Amino acid sequence: MAGRERQEVVVSSVYWRGGNMLAPVPVVLVSCGNQELGTNIITIAWAGTVCSDPAMVSISVRKSRYSHRLIKETGEFVVNMTSVELLRATDWCGVKSGKDVDKWEAMGLTAIASKTVGAPSIGESPVSLECKVRQVIELGSHDMFIGEVTQVRADQRYINENSGALDMGKIGMICYAHGEYYAVGKKIGRFGWSVRKKKSRK
Repeated sequence: MAGRERQEVVVSSVYWRGGNMLAPVPVVLVSCGNQELGTNIITIAWAGTVCSDPAMVSISVRKSRYSHRLIKETGEFVVNMTSVELLRATDWCGVKSGKDVDKWEAMGLTAIASKTVGAPSIGESPVSLECKVRQVIELGSHDMFIGEVTQVRADQRYINENSGALDMGKIGMICYAHGEYYAVGKKIGRFGWSVRKKKSRK
């Protein structure tokens, strides 16, 4: 700018080889299977939103996992949001295999019937997204399952009585970063706040 000297910015950096350093990420419990094949729960940290219309999400699952076969064969899964209350179950379901244990019974989780898929939802989860697989992308160590969200279930405890909307502040959400869990803090902004015009004072 005219009349001002441009300050030189010095950045000190450390470089590593390519790796999955994007963090934090949501950590969810994915329930899968059906009455015929049996059901299971797998902890997934690689999940995300990929489309708004139609609503679609993705989960990446190692090919060696027991749940991978269940999702591949049924073409369905449920993404269950986690919370601080579900932290122990979230971690436990991520280190134990459904081939060896009944995770539902071991963690005291309630399997409730879903509306649009055969896979059950987790009753203790604040929010559950029922999904039907629309595409499977083979990537390497993991396959990405892209699922269309066909139904959303929310626990009545987390619904704002006045607005009828989901109150995310009540949930006690958790996220995952490089092998560690973190509680999500307080709300610090709202989408679009940086460009919103201030109301004129009368």
